Amino acid sequence: MKRNRAGRLILEIVMVLLSLVFLYPLFLAINNSLKSFGEVMSDVVALPKQLAFENYSYVWSFINYPKLFLNNAVITSVGLAGIILVSSIAAYKLSRTKSRFSIIVYFLCIMPMLIPFQSIMLTVLQLSKDLHLTNSTWGLGVLYWGFGAPLAVFIYHGFVKGIPKEIDESATIDGASGFGLFFKVIFPLLKPVTATIVIIDVMWIWNDFLLPLLMVNGSPSTKTLTLAAYTFVGQYTSDWQYAMTAMVMAVLPSIVVFIFLQKFIVKGVVAGAVKG
Repeated sequence: MKRNRAGRLILEIVMVLLSLVFLYPLFLAINNSLKSFGEVMSDVVALPKQLAFENYSYVWSFINYPKLFLNNAVITSVGLAGIILVSSIAAYKLSRTKSRFSIIVYFLCIMPMLIPFQSIMLTVLQLSKDLHLTNSTWGLGVLYWGFGAPLAVFIYHGFVKGIPKEIDESATIDGASGFGLFFKVIFPLLKPVTATIVIIDVMWIWNDFLLPLLMVNGSPSTKTLTLAAYTFVGQYTSDWQYAMTAMVMAVLPSIVVFIFLQKFIVKGVVAGAVKG
């Protein structure tokens, strides 16, 4: 018992230290967002001598925060809806179809997780231009379908395998079939893992930088919050206090969502481990 307690205590200490390491960049961002330019340049780590809350009011009006917040909300909502819809249906069908072809298709669906985005981003950019998806919040949201679907299919597929096929057969006997069977019977059973996918993808899409930089950076009306922080960093001058302020304002909504919904991540992972 004493050995178990000592091991648990050491593990907790290690986890706390790791948490502090990961939280340190966030501390630096918040700390420097409350400083003047001179204080930021003199000492990045030191606490502010006087809290500069005017940085937030300036950035709010300069970047038109409500407009960019709406852009982020549209992109995230469109991307999330497509990922959940396409991935859940595909994973259910592939899981229920026992054939060599379905196995091949399944592996083709999840293989893009192994491909770095940087290696295909020029091809994606050209394809997006041909499909008229660039400089559009809706178009950017659609692009996230392809990048988010592989992981979602992988998670859904493992979860669906734990749902008894007898449920499908009972629903079929009662007259349900096709999409009716899926949306009325199967999809409600996917709530735990769907919640996990929602939280993971919201954190990813909301805070993404590279894909919006490629697709909507040229249009001020379609910029995202993370891109707005980049506007304060230039070749000849950089307003680091405003850049840090904009970054804090950009990531704050996703942090709030994560804090309130993090319990669903644990529930989804546990449910997937048990059922998969």
